[in-house]
Amino acid sequence: MWLAAIQLVSGRNWQDNREQIAAELALLPSERPLLVLLPENFALFGERQGYLDGAETIGEGPIQQQLAEWARDYGIWLVAGAMPTTIAGSDHIHTSTLVFDPSGERKGHYHKIHLFDVDVADNHGRYRESETFSPGEEPVLVDSPFGPLGLSICYDLRFPELYRRLARAGARVLLVPAAFTAVTGEAHWEPLLRARAIENQCYLVAANQGGTHETGRQTWGHSMVIDPWGRVLASLDSGCGTVLAPLDPGLMDELQRTMPVLGHARLL
Repeated sequence: MWLAAIQLVSGRNWQDNREQIAAELALLPSERPLLVLLPENFALFGERQGYLDGAETIGEGPIQQQLAEWARDYGIWLVAGAMPTTIAGSDHIHTSTLVFDPSGERKGHYHKIHLFDVDVADNHGRYRESETFSPGEEPVLVDSPFGPLGLSICYDLRFPELYRRLARAGARVLLVPAAFTAVTGEAHWEPLLRARAIENQCYLVAANQGGTHETGRQTWGHSMVIDPWGRVLASLDSGCGTVLAPLDPGLMDELQRTMPVLGHARLL
């Protein structure tokens, strides 16, 4: 079993971003089963109007059609990190993760719960996702050959209670697609990722945007795969590329047997 994260430097145009993704998928190894995670904003990385114009209804649209085709053509579990999706009757949208199996069937989706409304000391400065997006309400697990997949998106990473809920519900692999800024990423990205893996004794796959974008925004990169002991198995500093590492189910079982952290938890 293999876990992969594709790192991109996405822009405003879906067709250009599509070419970046296709180039990385063409380089995947032949081993299966293989799970591939795309980053947040893999399809569209821009401003509010671009997200509103490009949002698709869950189950419809050319972006989702392409994702299903890629999953089927490559025989992979493809987790589409986060893309804008419509909300009926609302002038806001969701940012959503979609999971496709190797037959191209959508097996589940998750709407980002925690919205990034912060000020950062970078060249963008002010981030207010709530001006465009509405938050999701529920944690989501998706069954897979790798074990249940715990879904999350970017800013969710700072809220450990979400991951503990996923782990207590049976998650074996935690997925973190992101567009972490360069400033916050340098300070907090890896420590938070490793903490979420360690405290929940899960594998963790993190796919980040990794460079300077058309909008001038700078993202941190450092996409990685982390094992349940907190070891970084594979990482990519910046630019486009793919990180890949094996999943060992026995390691999770042994850790949970010898150090049953979830069973010891007193404050729930």
